[in-house]
Amino acid sequence: MTVIQKKPTNPIAHLTPEDIEQIGIELDAIRQDVIDSRGENDAAYIRRVIDVQRKVELGSRAVLLFSAFPPAWVLGTLGLSVSKILDNMEIGHNILHGQWDWMRDPKIHSTTWEWDSATPAEQWKHSHNELHHTYTNVIGKDNDLGYGIMRVDEDQPWHPFHLGQPLWNFVNMLFFEYGIAAYDLELGGAIKKKQTKDPEFQRRLKQVLGKIRKQATKDYVVHPALSIPTGSFLSTLAANFVANTVRNVWSHSIIICGHFPEGVETFERRSIEGETRGEWYVRQMLGSANISGSKAMHILSGNLSHQIEHHVFPDLPSNRYAEIAPRVKALFEKYELNYHSAPMPQQVASAWHKVVRLSLPNGWLATTKVSNAPQQLKMLYKMATGGPRVRRAAQARLNQQARKAQAA
Repeated sequence: MTVIQKKPTNPIAHLTPEDIEQIGIELDAIRQDVIDSRGENDAAYIRRVIDVQRKVELGSRAVLLFSAFPPAWVLGTLGLSVSKILDNMEIGHNILHGQWDWMRDPKIHSTTWEWDSATPAEQWKHSHNELHHTYTNVIGKDNDLGYGIMRVDEDQPWHPFHLGQPLWNFVNMLFFEYGIAAYDLELGGAIKKKQTKDPEFQRRLKQVLGKIRKQATKDYVVHPALSIPTGSFLSTLAANFVANTVRNVWSHSIIICGHFPEGVETFERRSIEGETRGEWYVRQMLGSANISGSKAMHILSGNLSHQIEHHVFPDLPSNRYAEIAPRVKALFEKYELNYHSAPMPQQVASAWHKVVRLSLPNGWLATTKVSNAPQQLKMLYKMATGGPRVRRAAQARLNQQARKAQAA
């Protein structure tokens, strides 16, 4: 049974169990059509993208050997940023999903591919493919939803430390690859449970540190050192840092648009108890959001702009998502479900609004105006410094204000 977190209206209340299973049957048919038609055009696509990415990276690094000259710095940094985005998004993410394993190419296979990211492929595949895609948007099970550091739903209790989550999210955005590495390593849990001396944790920690060392050596030692003869050591060092930061900000922005904008559903833990194929599909459909935009944006997003299609069919080639998106959208419309899609600026703004809104007690942001700001800030201070009883009383007052505002 698909159980939505407590909301005023249930978006699937009109569906019968038979409807839900029929959705699964129709989506399975779409999936089979793609599997039956996979072929040389798809293989040529991923090989072409890999070839372009490698040439852009090599060319950009060559230009940056002369990065002491501002035009070369700008051109090289832009190219290196694009190459790193392609490597992470359209290439690495999708190859590690097994989307291209059917090619039987040992060089482009989920078991052999390694990417330009601080997190080792082996650890990412476990946390992302096995956990996130299994427990998508299930509160308490899907740690990708807020990465275990943020409040992501109104039903989660508010605590004073949640006030810091906009800052944590901003820092995580700037250093996203390292945040993901710590998340995949389950560093927080190991520290909390005092398991950092565990041999298995030490093995995985060694993998992460080795990967970071390898990347840092390439970007911050070897490449800048090659620029010394042209007097470009510091400018090349800066270019690599900026390119990594651009890649981190872009990846973070794409990913928070996939499951976090306002209106995307979250689910209770009992959602996955005895979950059927149809129910799994419905959870993926309602727990994901798309980004509308150009073909270039889709490629640079790793086609995660088609997040709904990706979560419904995570192992299909990413270049086919745009093709099947109209059929998936038609299925949403047929069963009167919300196909959540919007341009990237709108989705990013919505996701950040949710980060800020849920960092505050329920209803605080909606009921705060210029005229009552001093009183609201005083209430927030009391909630942050007071005990559970004070917080409960203040929350009840906020709920009452919110109901009055809605009635008006």
